[in-house]
Amino acid sequence: MAAPITEGTVPWPEADAARFVAAGYWAGRPLGDLLREAADRHPAATALVDGELRQTYAELADRADALACRLLDLGLAPGDRIVVQLSNGWEFTALTWACLRAGIVPVMALPAHRRMELAYLAAHSEAVAIAVPDRLRDFDHQALAHELGKEAPGPWHVLVAGEEIASGSLDLRALCAPGEDPAADRARLDAAAPGSRDVAVFLLSGGTTGLPKLIARTHDDYAYNARASSEVCGVDQDTVYLVSLPAGHNFPLACPGILGTLLVGGKVVMLPSPEPARAFAAIDAEGVTHTAVVPAVAGRWLEHAERHGAHQLASLRVLQAGGARLADELARRVRPVLGATLQQVFGMAEGLLNYTRLDDPEDVICTTQGRPMCPDDEVRLVDPLDEDVPEGEPGSLLTRGPYTPRGYYRAPEHNARAFTDDGWYRSGDICRRTPEGNLVVEGRDKDMINRGGEKISAEEVENLVYELAEVSQAAAVAMPDPELGERVCLYVVTKPGHDAPTLDGIRAAMDAAGVARFKLPEHLVCVTELAATKVGKIDKKALRADIAARIAPTADGTGQ
Repeated sequence: MAAPITEGTVPWPEADAARFVAAGYWAGRPLGDLLREAADRHPAATALVDGELRQTYAELADRADALACRLLDLGLAPGDRIVVQLSNGWEFTALTWACLRAGIVPVMALPAHRRMELAYLAAHSEAVAIAVPDRLRDFDHQALAHELGKEAPGPWHVLVAGEEIASGSLDLRALCAPGEDPAADRARLDAAAPGSRDVAVFLLSGGTTGLPKLIARTHDDYAYNARASSEVCGVDQDTVYLVSLPAGHNFPLACPGILGTLLVGGKVVMLPSPEPARAFAAIDAEGVTHTAVVPAVAGRWLEHAERHGAHQLASLRVLQAGGARLADELARRVRPVLGATLQQVFGMAEGLLNYTRLDDPEDVICTTQGRPMCPDDEVRLVDPLDEDVPEGEPGSLLTRGPYTPRGYYRAPEHNARAFTDDGWYRSGDICRRTPEGNLVVEGRDKDMINRGGEKISAEEVENLVYELAEVSQAAAVAMPDPELGERVCLYVVTKPGHDAPTLDGIRAAMDAAGVARFKLPEHLVCVTELAATKVGKIDKKALRADIAARIAPTADGTGQ
């Protein structure tokens, strides 16, 4: 039997919680109730668009309630965990809403995850179910989901969204069918609503040490995250929000994303990919006003618009960019090329969100990553001794606030490193603050590679490579890349008596181990020894400088 979530979570101190309630940040209402209220206010308005499918608020709310009741009837209970690995479609939104209503906690996996990540997430969260597509890009998610069930200590339900429902699977679309008595479903769920301080959703960290940590977001703090983001981003009932980044990420889920848009009565448009031609067509067809991209996607959209024109983007008012720092030169092209206001977003699934404001001067929008969303977001920039740096100097970011949890789930040893004794979260970001209070992200102080917004732990890559017989030493570092920001570069020292490994061989071995493909190295450097610091540690700073020099253009325009 799974342990109660409360045994693994770190609560806010009661004094802080009382302060957040008094300030109105925490509404004392579960997120599912707030979504139902939005449906009551806008029953006939379109809530969700997925290709040809369109659902009103009343239809989506009733389907979510029916699904929530069916999950409970299957034996899932409030507080149980379900791994959600769905692509961007209406089923993702319906299931998330249903879980919030029933008090079942979704663990937001990504479509790119494979056996290694999913097995860890299922085991660490003690999940009793998983929701997957049948197949996606020629990968059989359903078969893997059933394989994971063999390792589950108790009941294991596989919910499948798709046309091919295998024996032993549950048809998620059928479970989302309207109930026979919507009023009775609603009354049942209203009577057993989760508490506002219960865990609403588990998000994944972009942690540097091995596999992702689980971030327990409560109904109170995550509802505030979505509501306040909507206010800062100008999202209201007239908003049409396009979701083209993976919906399980915090950014398109609640910044303001799906939840923030639905809470205010706007329309959410689901799209499987941000590929420019398809995204531009969806923006044109649905009158999209807001959407979120990572820098690599922003670059592709700019290139597409310059080549084919931006006439399809006439309705687009706000283009949010986050996940990694957007280069200033790209930022300056957004308004003249795409015709939308750029909003830079610097945040983390662990809480703190910084936004440039829509009425900021263009120079602020293009050269900073914004300022905290909430008046009670606390931010410190410190030196290696945790002393505050002088104003305007770069420092490591520490933060606390009403939507920044005080620890990861079931991770006491990591929490001791990632949080100070008095509750400040060490984000690992190096920032400086402008006189106006905006933050400029200068880099990372953690060993992490940011590939197009996907955070990759160098340690996780190295641990996998060390399993190869021919590898004596390995070091994964970030390699600068004009499209994705960074790619994974691997430095390797070969064991005596062995042939040097090849990049194809390393990638094949990692792929066979069941790791997400975005983590596979894309450049290999074989060396006789790795640069080391004075205390004998591998000198990642020197390796990053080395790879930057190796790929820098030479006089003939090529890299070395």
